Amino acid sequence: MAENTPAGSTTDGAIQVGGPQQPIDARVSAPASYDVADFPVPHGREEEWRFTPLERLRGLHDGTAEAKGGLRIEVSAPEGVTVETVDREDPRLGRAGKPVDRVAAQAYSSFEKASVISVPKDTVLTEPVRIAVHGEGGVAYGHQVIEVGNFAEALVVVDHTGDATLAANIEYVIGDGAKLTVVSVQDWDDEAVHVAQHTALVGRDATFKSVIVTFGGDLVRLHPRVIYGGPGGEAELYGLYFTDDGQHQEHRLFVDHDTPHCRSNVVYKGALQGQDAHAVWIGDVLIRAAAEGTDTYELNRNLVLTDGARVDSVPNLEIETGEIVGAGHASATGRFDDEQLFYLMARGITAEEARRLVVRGFFAELVQQIGIPDIEDRLLSKIEAELEASVG
Repeated sequence: MAENTPAGSTTDGAIQVGGPQQPIDARVSAPASYDVADFPVPHGREEEWRFTPLERLRGLHDGTAEAKGGLRIEVSAPEGVTVETVDREDPRLGRAGKPVDRVAAQAYSSFEKASVISVPKDTVLTEPVRIAVHGEGGVAYGHQVIEVGNFAEALVVVDHTGDATLAANIEYVIGDGAKLTVVSVQDWDDEAVHVAQHTALVGRDATFKSVIVTFGGDLVRLHPRVIYGGPGGEAELYGLYFTDDGQHQEHRLFVDHDTPHCRSNVVYKGALQGQDAHAVWIGDVLIRAAAEGTDTYELNRNLVLTDGARVDSVPNLEIETGEIVGAGHASATGRFDDEQLFYLMARGITAEEARRLVVRGFFAELVQQIGIPDIEDRLLSKIEAELEASVG
């Protein structure tokens, strides 16, 4: 596929702010590109692939996975929101940034139609936009763009269910002074494979909040990314995952502070149980030399509930200027606090109920970030079901 540079983008995929920018991620083995041929086939030795079991990607990484499955997408949007199905030549595609690995480039090269959901400027939505993505088996490639106009406010829920082998790109384009909250739920069937790049372009004085919830699937590998299009932008990235027997769940974040006076806050929490449950969290934050006044922090915590589970947690912070407000990161992995369990059981609470209360408390701050009662209730029910299954 020939290289295609959408309107509004520079050739390196970054928004032009005060002069040419470097490639948006210094840690990948190849520059960002729309062309699959620009990325070598991964073998598992590359830094960005070393934790991923490539054999379970079903050919998404080497070009052997042919699109021949069903993927049903339904959008429910409040009045005033525009929902379009567009061809790949639409100039709005690719505005947020280019693919940064081979699977994302394969997804960009392989989709036939994309969906574009637009919230007009100055519009404040009182109801969420709901996007239901349901897999009906087979291989699928997808592309979605969610754009929020200047000074608009929106809440979007992207709900993944069913069975699919899916590679996709999602772009969030947040206008100046706008606010966008996205809740992405991965509630796949046990055999599903889902690999996706989420790229957010945050405008001047805009606010972006992402809440990613991952439960189902055989393998889920998500790559949330944030780029700033102007000073004053804020990004809050929250994540919650419950990794069960045999599942591989991988969240790889990158926040590119290349613009002055922007802020980011990252909090991801996971619980694991069962033999060969494997969770991977990579948190990369880069503060470039031009990004004076940056304020950033990232945190990952993991709670291991049983033997046989494995966690890889790697926070990375690279700072190229000393003129910042603050920067830090932390990672912690541990088992149940025996003192907490003893305290609860000493007051007549059974071991199973005490365990349930501790896990609910562990996730409480992230559940509260969702702000949609039916999603919160569904999430808590899933946690209860996972814990009940482990006891049984």
